[in-house]
Amino acid sequence: MKKIIGAKPRPAAAEVRYVTVDGEFAGQRLDNFLFRELKGVPKTHVYRIIRSGEVRINKGRAQAESRVEAGDVLRLPPLRMAERTTEEGSPTAAPAREFPLLHEDEALLAIDKPAGVAVHGGSGVSFGVIEQLRTARPGARFLELVHRLDRETSGILLVAKKRSALTALQDQFRERETGKIYLALVDGDWPASKKVLDAPLARYLLPSKPGSSEPGERRVRVVAKDHPDAMRAVTLVKVLARVALPVEPAAFSLLAVTIKTGRTHQIRVHLASSGHPIAGDDKYGDFERNRALQKIGLKRMFLHAWRLQFTHPASGERMALQAALPPELSDLLPHPARDALEPLPTRTHD
Repeated sequence: MKKIIGAKPRPAAAEVRYVTVDGEFAGQRLDNFLFRELKGVPKTHVYRIIRSGEVRINKGRAQAESRVEAGDVLRLPPLRMAERTTEEGSPTAAPAREFPLLHEDEALLAIDKPAGVAVHGGSGVSFGVIEQLRTARPGARFLELVHRLDRETSGILLVAKKRSALTALQDQFRERETGKIYLALVDGDWPASKKVLDAPLARYLLPSKPGSSEPGERRVRVVAKDHPDAMRAVTLVKVLARVALPVEPAAFSLLAVTIKTGRTHQIRVHLASSGHPIAGDDKYGDFERNRALQKIGLKRMFLHAWRLQFTHPASGERMALQAALPPELSDLLPHPARDALEPLPTRTHD
């Protein structure tokens, strides 16, 4: 294996550069457009040059969330991009990797993402699913994430193969026209009558590590409705099975969780704040409980993106996908609980 020994600068234009947006990228956020255009530039630096006004769209200042349109002219400041290199001096790249396919056609692909793999690089992660897919498919002109999953969460992840598919699918997610159901194993007996969680959420940062100039890790918490950073979050919960595991106390509940809003860590925080944290959750869970679960084989968080329904962006057909519970989770469940996970047809019709 080649050892990474440092960063080797590569020359970049020492002048302002102008880029014209191709029609295929119309509607994309400015920050996401620049991540592709400025490969090798850290994301923190991309955000810095946007905030400082050094990036302009048609001579005007822009925000990270600004949308670019076909024909827009972007002004980019002089940049020197550094690439990590091997001992032989060649730049490193994300390794090629294909993931288990649940569906693929000319517009999109759906993969079964394993736990422990980030969906994209950043925040201390060199690469994720999307970078590995692009390396594995060098002939693909367009591959973009439609939505996100936490690194620790497994299950269905959609990737668009066309700009038109990306915008259509993201519109469905934004307008809550998709159906997203997760499987979660939580501590304790979840009350069958507790079916709707609608506590507002807000993001915050933990304190920085001693001696570090980097901001602390991101977290989310339940807040009052009048909190200035409150974001509405709605989660629906259905008990699928009561589960007894060989730890003390033994009671757990297998839940089907549907999210009506897509807030960061929404399921994890809503369930934990209700007194029933997800088994194996290292951010919001019961740490002593997690140690006991590790001894019986649970090495990860028990949260899985199980089912997803959406309208196909090209055909208009209503799609229904299901990703089977991975063995490291299903093997932990007794048979009665596994029997509650009925298979779903890959497609349904309106």
